[in-house]
Amino acid sequence: MSSISYSALGRRARPPIIARLMSLMLENPKLLSIAAGFTDTRTLPEPAVQAAISALAQRPGEPEYLQYGTNQGRHKLRTLLADRLLALETPSDEEADEVRKNFFITNGSQQALYLAMQVLCEPGDIVLVDRPSYFVFLEMLSGLGVQARSMPVDADGCIDGPALRALVAGMRERGELSKLKAVYFVSYFSNPSARSLDEVEKDTIADALISEGAIVPVVEDAAYRELYYTRPHPARSVLSLSSWSAFPKLYLSTLTKTFASGLKVGYGTSSDAGLLARMLHVKGHHDFGTANYNQAILEEVLSQGGLDAQLAVLRPAYQRKMRALHDALTEGGLPSLGWSWAVPDGGLYLWLKAPAILDTGIDSAFCHACVEAGVLYVPGELCFGDDVPKNYIRLSFGVLAEPELAEAGRRFVGVAKRFA
Repeated sequence: MSSISYSALGRRARPPIIARLMSLMLENPKLLSIAAGFTDTRTLPEPAVQAAISALAQRPGEPEYLQYGTNQGRHKLRTLLADRLLALETPSDEEADEVRKNFFITNGSQQALYLAMQVLCEPGDIVLVDRPSYFVFLEMLSGLGVQARSMPVDADGCIDGPALRALVAGMRERGELSKLKAVYFVSYFSNPSARSLDEVEKDTIADALISEGAIVPVVEDAAYRELYYTRPHPARSVLSLSSWSAFPKLYLSTLTKTFASGLKVGYGTSSDAGLLARMLHVKGHHDFGTANYNQAILEEVLSQGGLDAQLAVLRPAYQRKMRALHDALTEGGLPSLGWSWAVPDGGLYLWLKAPAILDTGIDSAFCHACVEAGVLYVPGELCFGDDVPKNYIRLSFGVLAEPELAEAGRRFVGVAKRFA
């Protein structure tokens, strides 16, 4: 028996679910994974990266890009990304200046989420989350000892305003409101559901919180905002909506999904200088700043229009891949078995609802049968903060080629027919 005395955080530590899913894949080399939300290796922008590296190497003077950078991130990269974000919004001049001043770079948006939760939450605190929500974020909250409470939705998956107001009012009546430390949602082509929040829904969330005096930080995760297929989702973020003007706001996104996941560069901005200062303080203890070289590469890429060029490749490619998987499921007869899903307008996921009586959880007979049949998915049970249903599944079409996606879909339908 180990003699190590662990901290409360160490005692809560558990292997991430994604590691378990990946080990299943590695144990079976013939397994087709539509689980992990990886991007498509075949479309990674190698020429643009090579051109950026070459341009950096040819710069006169000292190679500062190989030196340590600043904790908040390279100034030019922050400026380029802030201007790109502001082009999607309708801020006042004062708000735009605030966005630029409080812009920061992280090791993917995942680090920013962890930093925010570290400085905002104590064990036993509560965070409101979307329903369904990003399961890695939910695992993070669990590891920190923080409770996730799902915001109620209606039959169409839209935020249910009266039910949400009742939820927050109930928290006040039970004396829990002081433990509510943040509200979090993935707002564009969501992971896992692929749906986007409209401005009415965002206003509804703000109104429910205001009605009970719960002016807590809002974290808007916009990782997939630019991964639309044909047109952007028109909703503005909380940075521009007047309903959120009283709230401390944290807007996060990433270049891992839209450009190159291996460079691990995310970004964000905060309307609250104190929140940002505390996050950066902790980040300084993590890494002294995100890798300066990776930032310099992306700074060069953005300066030369490389991000837009890459998005022009990704958008139709992901739409074709989505269609390949969707068509395989549809033509195989999955809807006739009582399964349903929405056809997304962007992102990397299909969110399937199985018949209510079917358990699709990670330890279910259905999940084991799929692995035996050579196909792997993310059980939807992982994507709920509370009141967890067992009949949802997330499928990712980011990694596999179209023929492989079609075969994965056929294998999946074959198992579903056995459980019908």
